[in-house]
Amino acid sequence: MKSSARRTRDIERQAGYLRPEHCAPPPPRGTSGTMWFIRDGCGIVCAVITWLLVFYAEFVVVFVMLWPAKNVAYSLFNGVLFNSLAFLALASHARAMCTDPGAVPKGNATKEFIESLQLKPGQVVYKCPKCCSIKPDRAHHCSVCKRCIKKMDHHCPWVNNCVGENNQKYFVLFTMYIALISFHALALVGFHFVLCFEEDWSSKFFDSTPNIVYRHSLKLTLFLTYGDTDFLPSECSAFSAPATVILLILLCFEGLLFLIFTAVMFGTQVHSICSDETGIEQLKKEERKWLKKSKWMNMKVVFGHPFSVAWLNPFATPDHGKADVYQYIV
Repeated sequence: MKSSARRTRDIERQAGYLRPEHCAPPPPRGTSGTMWFIRDGCGIVCAVITWLLVFYAEFVVVFVMLWPAKNVAYSLFNGVLFNSLAFLALASHARAMCTDPGAVPKGNATKEFIESLQLKPGQVVYKCPKCCSIKPDRAHHCSVCKRCIKKMDHHCPWVNNCVGENNQKYFVLFTMYIALISFHALALVGFHFVLCFEEDWSSKFFDSTPNIVYRHSLKLTLFLTYGDTDFLPSECSAFSAPATVILLILLCFEGLLFLIFTAVMFGTQVHSICSDETGIEQLKKEERKWLKKSKWMNMKVVFGHPFSVAWLNPFATPDHGKADVYQYIV
């Protein structure tokens, strides 16, 4: 028995299925400087939340942990590193969100366009009945973007866009930089707790308590219950003790959650690129009909030719070199 996907392809091969006379002419193309942006309420909310979470991490790292520290070199080094990674993460997010992922011209399944393809006997074209466009090979329709996207991997609400042929590099960089700042934030929180709890916060109030576990438990209870700040030195935080502990715990939870999520997503994307098989193709178990390339070549197709530091730069548009162009005719 034929699969549902195979039956759909067989229907698309029938001459009467295309019906180019039912397609309206494609809308006029805008200027090359027109920004791509999906007006999806859920995606916009998720994108705003992403930026707010990064800003929250910035606030806690800079003003709660680094700014009050006495060691200027320590604060300067970690501040520059964290802020640089956060800036690259937000820049990658913006590029992934505002870059056309590879949308097929909508409504181009017209009689004139099909005739311009100069089909030969035996050649077929696929039409998307939802957006009335001629689909290139390996393109899929996105119900959120309402367009067919070339080499579509998935639609990500966190970047309010599809991840496709033209913006996969920026999405991979976004997941990588978010994972890095999450790990950095967790390391700073751990070091801050050890430094302040062991040396500063305990020295003025709990040195007489012999049991260190009991001392720390009692100290945390007083922090959260009474807000006693008599033993809080300026080099640990400019905020009250309860506020500092709560801010650090929330940052720790956020960093751990997003470290796991983005690290897994980063690994999944790199594997998908190296195998040259998108997430949708893996999910649908589509038959592989495209030319198989080496893993290194697949990486260069996404990040650009040749290998350079521009691979890590979200502002550098990748040069696909001699990458295969996804044709309308198969």
